[in-house]
Amino acid sequence: MTSAAEPLTRRPSPIGFTVTAHAGGGSRARTGRLRTPHGEVETPVFMPVGTNATVKALDPDDLREIGARIILSNTYHLALRPGHERVARFGGLHRFMGWDRAILTDSGGFQVVSLAAQRSIDEGGASFRSHLDGSLQRFTPEHAIAVQEALGADIAVCFDHPVPPHASNRAEVADATERTHRWAIRCLEAHRRPDQALFGIIQGGLEADLRERSTRFFADLPFDGLCIGGLAGDETPEQRRAALDVVVPLLADDPRPRYLMGLGSPADLIEAVDAGVDMFDSVLPARVARNASLWVPEGRLNLRNARYLDDQRPVQEGCRCRLCRTFTRGYLAHLFRANELLAYRLATCHNLTFTLDFMAGIRTAIADGSFPRLLREERAKRIGDPERTDLPS
Repeated sequence: MTSAAEPLTRRPSPIGFTVTAHAGGGSRARTGRLRTPHGEVETPVFMPVGTNATVKALDPDDLREIGARIILSNTYHLALRPGHERVARFGGLHRFMGWDRAILTDSGGFQVVSLAAQRSIDEGGASFRSHLDGSLQRFTPEHAIAVQEALGADIAVCFDHPVPPHASNRAEVADATERTHRWAIRCLEAHRRPDQALFGIIQGGLEADLRERSTRFFADLPFDGLCIGGLAGDETPEQRRAALDVVVPLLADDPRPRYLMGLGSPADLIEAVDAGVDMFDSVLPARVARNASLWVPEGRLNLRNARYLDDQRPVQEGCRCRLCRTFTRGYLAHLFRANELLAYRLATCHNLTFTLDFMAGIRTAIADGSFPRLLREERAKRIGDPERTDLPS
């Protein structure tokens, strides 16, 4: 096996990334253009999560309408059901799910590690019991790459060993980080699909020196992009920012896109953009939508609150989503109480439209020089944490 000291050679990248604007004003925010085999993606970008080859409650036409240019699907879940070999027989993930734009597949590492008592990790990989039927499964770096190559996403991600950053001691973080480094080299050596990019994952928890070491390690390897892993977990926003303030300056001259995994609330997204991150994903907007929590510029609306049953206003004035164009708060409140499936579709359309429009507004502000003002305004809105409370009528 190649060592970290021996340079790995890679074929030309199937993706391209160009930085198009910087925010200035002391911010590291930037806009960019990511070119993939299935189209261009403007960054900073939020990727809706389609865990099982579908964004829950939505079809591809819904995704195109909300403006999604790239989505994420999950390696772990698709390997277990329906099986990556079956997806390959259908012609790959794009054809299987009827989606003609870009797809990124995560490594499965987070899902495997999160199984806790049901898994064990050694140098070779991770053994675990399937959450579906209890069968014994084994994920290695090589297997994770084979699964992602069979799925055929535009961007694959290395198999890593993440740990909860705040709840893990230094020795646990150091051990997982070094294992991630060794697994990364194995992923590079295993990856052969020429039309698929491969991203590495920087680890290091909340330990500044471990973050620095991991960043330098991955910066020296020929990945097509760099993920920032081991965050968006149990750390505070201040701890997350401190970690980003270690990683991003070390990548200042690196031409590749930066992707912070698992971040999804508007407040967290704009702060990470300010820190210099380009790509994000999270189940959060769709998950809270299915719990009747609707995002609006001022915070959140809880449509299970009785006050909305007679409310004839749209969820958000001026919103372009199919919910706000056609229906009222009162109607959606009724659908949730009646357990009608349409509630999930309409609410998810709204929250993802809100999130993608929020990112579009960030891109515009970076390009026209108003991002520092937008950041101040968004911070002021969230004094007292209004995102987590219902708004007054």
